[in-house]
Amino acid sequence: MTDSVNQQIVYLNGSYLPMMESQISTQDRGFLFGDGVYEVIPVYQGKLFRFDAHIQRLKNSLQATSITNPFNDSEWLEMLENLVAKHDWQDQYIYLQVTRGVQMQRDHLPADCLTPTIYAYTNPLKPVVDNIIQNGIKVVSLDDIRWLRCDIKATTLLPNVMMKLAAKSQGADDAILITREGNISEGTASNTFIVKDGNLITPPNSNEILPGITRMVIESIAAEHNIPMIEKNITLDDLNSADEIWLSSSTKEALPVTQLNGQAVGSGKPGALWLQMREHYQQHKQKFIESQL
Repeated sequence: MTDSVNQQIVYLNGSYLPMMESQISTQDRGFLFGDGVYEVIPVYQGKLFRFDAHIQRLKNSLQATSITNPFNDSEWLEMLENLVAKHDWQDQYIYLQVTRGVQMQRDHLPADCLTPTIYAYTNPLKPVVDNIIQNGIKVVSLDDIRWLRCDIKATTLLPNVMMKLAAKSQGADDAILITREGNISEGTASNTFIVKDGNLITPPNSNEILPGITRMVIESIAAEHNIPMIEKNITLDDLNSADEIWLSSSTKEALPVTQLNGQAVGSGKPGALWLQMREHYQQHKQKFIESQL
């Protein structure tokens, strides 16, 4: 067991080894083409949160890209639980990546029967800082320049990086993306919600957004607590007139957006429904932890 980030243990193709000793081939298609998919799984008190949903999304991404799934569900769980157990952090998040594998001759067309490269590591999952809870985050709206299969959790994230940099250059923490049709899709690494007239609204699942696991949890919590929930397209006008805006992800849960394109969202402070959802979300996590004891 170790609690030193400098001594992290990773899983690579059947072996657990120190991160600094892990190596992949320069001919790995993930390195040359970004030919791979990934998952990020939160871990609370040593237990993988919503493992079934995360592994199903991984399988969906593998199937959509015709990459061979190297493990069955129980093998994935055993490997990831072993990885988590090698670190002392109670709350962690796992990064799991599967590429199509090594192909010695660079070719856009994959060779038959390649062996996938499996890589996973874990980091401490830190709580959202008090300043964000009290004051929220700033975002800008940007054109969505990504490809047309954003429902696949692919490792090819250069457009996301570019848009995150563009947001930073404008003094913002993140961006909310606008599709060619003029609808809101999601953040650079998150799903989007707005609150309007007491209704919680989020875009419907499609090829333009990732089917977020945290988004699914929020929908479940909303149903449990009789919070009106609507899935429908959201325009920039809807975003500008929203009472609240949230961004959700596996490592950040739901974050309140309090400034959009330099203008205050609502009162300019985290809204009442977000505060309510945050409390419900923490209770949901605690119930999950207790159910695993």
